[in-house]
Amino acid sequence: MASEPHVLVVDDDRGIRDLLTRYLRRNGLRVHVAANGREMWSRLSECKIDLVVLDRVMPGEDGLTLCRELRAHSRVPIIMLTLLGAETDRILGLQMGADDYVQKPFNPEELLARIRAVLRRANDLPLRGELKNDAVLRFAGWTLDRTRRRLVTPAGAMVALTDGEFDLLVAFAQHPQVILSRDQLLDLARGRAAAAFDRGIDMQIARLRRKIEADPADPELIKTIRNKGYVFTPEVFEEAHV
Repeated sequence: MASEPHVLVVDDDRGIRDLLTRYLRRNGLRVHVAANGREMWSRLSECKIDLVVLDRVMPGEDGLTLCRELRAHSRVPIIMLTLLGAETDRILGLQMGADDYVQKPFNPEELLARIRAVLRRANDLPLRGELKNDAVLRFAGWTLDRTRRRLVTPAGAMVALTDGEFDLLVAFAQHPQVILSRDQLLDLARGRAAAAFDRGIDMQIARLRRKIEADPADPELIKTIRNKGYVFTPEVFEEAHV
């Protein structure tokens, strides 16, 4: 079986599809292409795709819609291409679940570098058995209900979390006692747009610590590992949702 990463290029511009097919294949990647959302879903059902390069603006379903729908069903890495250069548009793409954003016209060498960087981060993520979507996670007396998106203290009180904080805590709870870098946490947390820049994840962790740590200044649940990232220290138990 071929071991080269398999990239799906989704773009309504045939010239771009042909260019990227030739260039990426010359550089050791397998490539499939799709001109629209319908073809994208067909390709995804036919073979295992390691990364999707997705055009932002296309006839019919646009790239943002497809990105949101794809992220709801899969964790496959997504790099969006766009003619739109506004910062707000880039952030919107990240909010929909994209892992990176490249503006047209682009340098194929830069896109290849970004593809390899995103794949490297994805491949470096620690493996863990698949959790059921309705699983309840328990740690140190706390209860994290993924279906109702609720966090309950050991005393039974509800804790209000933002979407980003909740997704970050789920990412931690799914990988307990494993050092996670900032990039890995951004990739694992569905709410990655809330921490679109590297230091943003530190701010989000600080807010989360204020809500779950007995002493946020001396945290016991989420510890900082100098120059490496963070580790979620408690043992985590999974239970089926009742």
